Amino acid sequence: MTRMQFFKRCTGLSTLVFAAALAGCGGGGSPPPAPNGPTVSSTSPALGDTAVATNGSIAATFSEPMDPASLNATTFTVAGPGSAAVAGTVTYSGVTAIFKPNANLTANTAYTATITTGAKNLAGSALTSSYSWQVTTGADADTTAPTVSSTSPASAATGVSLGGNVLVTFSKPMDPASITTTNFVLKRGTVSVAGAVSYSGVTATFNPTAALTASSSYTATIDSAKDLAGNTMAGSYGWSFTTGTTTDTTAPTTSSTYPADGATAIALNSAITATFSEPMSPTTITTATFTVTTGGAAVPGTVLYTGLTATFRPAAALSASKLYTATITTGAKDLAGNAIAASHAWSFTTGTTADTTPPTVTTTTPLPAATSVLGTSSVQATFSEAMSAQSVSGATFTVTGPSSVAVPGSVTFDAATKVATFQPSAALAPGTVYQAKVRGGAKGVTDLAGNALASDYTWGFTTGSHVGLSPVLLGSSANYVILAKTAISSVPPSVITGDIAVSPAAETFITGFSVTDATGYATSTQVTGKVYAADQAPPTPSNLTTAVSDMQTGYTDAAGRPTPDFLELHTGAIGGLTLTPGLYKWTSTVTISDDLTITGEATDVYIFQISGDLTMTGAKHVLLSGAIKAKNIFWQVAGAVNIGTTAHFEGIILSQTAATLQTGATMNGRILAQTAVALDHSTVTNPAP
Repeated sequence: MTRMQFFKRCTGLSTLVFAAALAGCGGGGSPPPAPNGPTVSSTSPALGDTAVATNGSIAATFSEPMDPASLNATTFTVAGPGSAAVAGTVTYSGVTAIFKPNANLTANTAYTATITTGAKNLAGSALTSSYSWQVTTGADADTTAPTVSSTSPASAATGVSLGGNVLVTFSKPMDPASITTTNFVLKRGTVSVAGAVSYSGVTATFNPTAALTASSSYTATIDSAKDLAGNTMAGSYGWSFTTGTTTDTTAPTTSSTYPADGATAIALNSAITATFSEPMSPTTITTATFTVTTGGAAVPGTVLYTGLTATFRPAAALSASKLYTATITTGAKDLAGNAIAASHAWSFTTGTTADTTPPTVTTTTPLPAATSVLGTSSVQATFSEAMSAQSVSGATFTVTGPSSVAVPGSVTFDAATKVATFQPSAALAPGTVYQAKVRGGAKGVTDLAGNALASDYTWGFTTGSHVGLSPVLLGSSANYVILAKTAISSVPPSVITGDIAVSPAAETFITGFSVTDATGYATSTQVTGKVYAADQAPPTPSNLTTAVSDMQTGYTDAAGRPTPDFLELHTGAIGGLTLTPGLYKWTSTVTISDDLTITGEATDVYIFQISGDLTMTGAKHVLLSGAIKAKNIFWQVAGAVNIGTTAHFEGIILSQTAATLQTGATMNGRILAQTAVALDHSTVTNPAP
């Protein structure tokens, strides 16, 4: 926000806001009443936006479904200079009304949009009060095609809840009428999944009619969707994920807020945010479930949800030196329909001034001019202050390669760490120069006070000769911490976190666990999860057949990766070494007779191809250094795996024969064995996602 925009808000010279909101700028009048009817949750363009496209439409999203007949050219109007009415048509879809001008708006001109109290919800209750907001056009029309910024579940995600929805977040606001079950589809194999599609903010949601099938692969596709300027997606966007075996019943929480509870000297023009522990249903994050009050009086504003972050933007500047309370109510729900367990309220006190300082980029990964960058690495930018999550998208954070060709990828923003991440859809080419850009200026990233990055921030880096590995695709076998074809045995007590299964063997081949049967699964005091076998009630047998097939496919994938980076390293005696990312191959037995360190970043992948046995000496450890994740370490072993007494192991074991954990051995990862798994007072824990 510029100083002039702030001045206009606080002097009442602008027609942006509710009349009652003048109290928030130090003006007179009584505080606004608490809402008891529908409200405007968000608008596009947002209040005060500048450089708005001349060919765009104007949209308002409501806190609840509205009566379409009540939204028309009388109740939704747009006026230009001198209050001259703009001719246009009004449509309504989902919870969003759109005003489409009959002709392009005039460049560099202020316009005021208004929703009157003639707008009503389905029960006939009118809008709590008329809502007006002002935007200013730029010099240009919008001709840029919208892109997908991120999805939930993410591409290649595993263990996805059976009761969840599927989300796709766009780089800019879209026309809800262009996103339907015709062009936003979900399939299991070639069979379409029945469901409904909704749209809110910048996010489209596919809500399946029934729970998804356990341990199954699904593909979601979105195409032909249009933005508010009528630009169509350049092409179809698809991604796949694999379900787990359970429905998510865990209540979401608010993991961080801005301002923090008890914060003081908060800028008068700041927005308020809440970041959640998991993806939320956008239609449940509205002005009805995210409120801000001062002295018991409601603060008018709008709410928008992107990624994991909900943002409340006050309609006018906050009052100086006042205590405010923000609240997220139990109406906020995750993608599986779980509400937050209890309303979360936090308070903060404003300062006496507005924030007019532009944000900056403080650090990047890779660093500017970095070389030998791993092709599977993500690209990150860290900001100097809290940022608007809605402004960080595929439109404002890009990576290009040779000839300025855009690199496909997804963009996410972590509000708690102030880090934006660009994750390429595929590994970057080796030995290639790339340029990353965070967009600044009127259409760039902004902080929570609306201050834009002063100018584009760009930096270049060069990938190394090593391409980097893609993870081994485990499919539905990744739903199990232990999966074996012939048997799983335990000398109790072992401690297992995650589901275990045998197939085609029967439940009687799971020994030492004292299982208790249920329908389609069993339980054990040694297992925090469920116990599955091929002879249990449907759909377990078919799910396990698929999982075993996926396990064998994963083994073949790992074994077949060509061109190893390290061949016969130390002739297989790797104890005491520190290993970097890459493909390792041995044609003999591999031994770990001393502590082994594996070092790397969160996206680095390691594949160990072992033609013989894998043997680890007792009391030794596989240690992880850096941000590396056990889920990205794959041990493909043609022979037997033997982890010694009290040893600790990390990674995914893909064993063609038996795997044994001796007395007191521990492991963070999975054991996927094509014969049997034997445990002795052992601990096996699912790897972190």
